[in-house]
Amino acid sequence: MNNCAVATCRAIAATDGIQPGLYRRPLPEGLIAFSSPAGRSLFREALLAGGMEGYFPLAEQFQTQVEPTYCGISSLVMVLNALEVDPKRLWKGVWRWFSEDIADCCDQLSSIQAEGISLEGLARLAHCNGVTVQVTHAEQTSLVQFRVLVQAVCSDENKQALIASYSRQALGQTGEGHFSPIGGYHAAKDLVLLMDVARFKYPPHWVPLSLLWSAMESLDNVTGKTRGYLRVVR
Repeated sequence: MNNCAVATCRAIAATDGIQPGLYRRPLPEGLIAFSSPAGRSLFREALLAGGMEGYFPLAEQFQTQVEPTYCGISSLVMVLNALEVDPKRLWKGVWRWFSEDIADCCDQLSSIQAEGISLEGLARLAHCNGVTVQVTHAEQTSLVQFRVLVQAVCSDENKQALIASYSRQALGQTGEGHFSPIGGYHAAKDLVLLMDVARFKYPPHWVPLSLLWSAMESLDNVTGKTRGYLRVVR
C-alpha cells in the first residue's frame, strides 16, 4: 500500500470510518418513499388500476446518475434502454448498450458535467439517439392537460415514457433543477411516481401531481423558461 493510501486509511479510521460528506437526505413531508408501507400500498393500488404499465421496463433499467450534474443524461439513458432502442454502436466488448459515456452525440459530456443540460439540450440528445421526442414547457400547457398525458402514458403498454424537469426546492428538497423519469400514476389519489436518478440523495417517491406541476412551473435561471417535460416515443 502506498503512502497516500495509508494516509487515507488513517484519516478514515480517525473519524470512525466515516469520510466527510453527505449520506442521503430525508424526504420532505408529503412525499412518500416507494419502499415504505404506504408507498408499497400505493404501488399495488396503481398497478391494479392500470397506472403502472410503463413501470417495469423502467425498473429494469433504473440507475443512479454517475455525476452530480448527470440527472438529465442518466434519465435519458434509463429511458432509451427501457424502450429497447438499439444505439447501433458498441458499449463494451461486442455489446451495444446505452450508458452516459456514449450518449453524447450532440452535446459534449465535459460541458454537461460542468453545467448540466437544459430541457432543449436533452431533447436534442434524445432525437439524435433515434427516438421521437416532444418538448413541453409548463407555460405551453396546463395542469389538466399534463394530468391527462401522465395518465395516458403511464397506462400505455406502447413504447413511450415521460422525463420530468422540475425544481427540487418546490418539492421541499435540497438542490434546484433536476430531471427524473415518471414511473407510474395513482389516479385515485392523483400521485405520480418519480424514479429519482439521484438515488444517493433521495429514493424513488410518490409526489402529488399538482405539486410536481408547480415544480415544473418554476423558471430555469439559465434559459429563462419554465421547466417541463419530455415525452419520448420509440
